[in-house]
Amino acid sequence: MNNTIPASELILNPDGSIYHLHLLPVDIAETIIFVGDPDRVKMVSDFFDTIEVKKQKREFVTHTGTYKGKRLTVISTGIGTDNIDIVLNELDALVNIDLEKRRIKEQLTTLNIVRLGTSGCLDASIPVDSTLLSSFGFGLDGLMPYYTTNENDEEKSLLKELEEKYTSFYNQLPVQVHFSECSKELLEFFRDDSTIEGITATCTGFYGPQGRQLRLQPKLDKLQDKLTTLEFTNHKLTNFEMETAAIYGLAKELGHKALSINLLIANREAKTFSANPKQSMKQMIQWALDKMVDL
Repeated sequence: MNNTIPASELILNPDGSIYHLHLLPVDIAETIIFVGDPDRVKMVSDFFDTIEVKKQKREFVTHTGTYKGKRLTVISTGIGTDNIDIVLNELDALVNIDLEKRRIKEQLTTLNIVRLGTSGCLDASIPVDSTLLSSFGFGLDGLMPYYTTNENDEEKSLLKELEEKYTSFYNQLPVQVHFSECSKELLEFFRDDSTIEGITATCTGFYGPQGRQLRLQPKLDKLQDKLTTLEFTNHKLTNFEMETAAIYGLAKELGHKALSINLLIANREAKTFSANPKQSMKQMIQWALDKMVDL
């Protein structure tokens, strides 16, 4: 049997690097930080003691270096789950596919993937600038149905509860939705007295898919109001953004550990916004980096 992956499926650049990210296997650490904004890569790596790799292709900026002796990679994914599909598959290829032979390795590597991102809050009681750990991603984006997946019991239970408890809302959704759980190991590792936890909804866009209206009328009327009413057994929907559910879904299926850490810069219910989101993000980055030293 020929298990070689064709050139049309695993696309490499002339220097042997993976197509979109323009990275070689030696360029990345086994603990990887995802940020959406390319400018935030430098905000993270400015804390590093050393930087050995700086590469960019399109919106994908990568810096690899050390922080207090821990080798780390920070990479910008850009916005949205379509980019997460590219970044996570290509990072996995870097560690789990022999790029020269174009074959999956017998010994697979598990990456630790930590998203440091911003998010809008759906719970009026949670103040802006809070740090939220996403226990689950609620995928309103439509990416994971393109893959064969193996949901665990909690993911299946949440989907069933959504379908049965909020039937009208469920039937109005224009995409096949899913729930994906974070790495429980990473959740426990980063959890402390300064963090809160909740389900994070992942939307496929910023305007209509998040209930915003400019000149176009959103198909789902009062989406934000409907999302704020969603409560599940032992879980509550707390915030929404544009990447988490895809990170969790792909990471789990590929055998990696993932956690999304969200700085809540806007509270859509309370109509409040962070007074200094850049400074709050810097504080969250340093807090996360200090944790990662022992990861």
